[in-house]
Amino acid sequence: MHFEILVEDQSGEKALEILMPKIIGDQHTCDFHFYRGIGRIPPNLKSKTDVSKRILLDQIPRLLRGFGKTFASYPSNYPAAVIVVCDLDDRCLKTFRQELLTVLDACNPRPETRFCIAIEEGEAWLLGDIPAIKQAYPKAKDNVLKNYKNDSICGTWELLAEAVFIGGLKALEQRGKQAIGREKSTWAQKIAPEMDINKNLSPSFCYFRDKIRELI
Repeated sequence: MHFEILVEDQSGEKALEILMPKIIGDQHTCDFHFYRGIGRIPPNLKSKTDVSKRILLDQIPRLLRGFGKTFASYPSNYPAAVIVVCDLDDRCLKTFRQELLTVLDACNPRPETRFCIAIEEGEAWLLGDIPAIKQAYPKAKDNVLKNYKNDSICGTWELLAEAVFIGGLKALEQRGKQAIGREKSTWAQKIAPEMDINKNLSPSFCYFRDKIRELI
């Protein structure tokens, strides 16, 4: 089976490039597409945003229609699916998922698609495996990590920064947005290789993992 993975930022892509092979093994294939932010689903499902800006939800109607047409030409013995991975942030999960399904239902042909939403942010999937964090960052602050509740709305990346970044969250924020983005990618690249996908405690990661397994 083939998977097209759409993810809202580069740090998410870095993590999934490592985690997907752990889930699907060697006999399946996947391509990754990272975007520069999540944006919002356009009114009437017609994007007015420049494609080159690469904002995920702004382009999602066009992307899913395109994959629907592409997949329709694949041989029947080579099924394919789109996996859309994005953060919930402060949205209502039920409403957000229904909005995404509305976009999918408007596609003809309709590509096999799963929407996998990290609650609250992609760093929740890393925090679902505290032993992996400790392997990657032996000096990570236990007093910060032990108080984390999986998939809680708590400022997830900020909590991880407080736990693993030298000087904590304040020191990282002082370096600016670009430095924060680079550090998020570093966390993904260092923690994901240590993660045990079968022991992760993040419900939203387990949903993602199990949806992939159901498809294959």
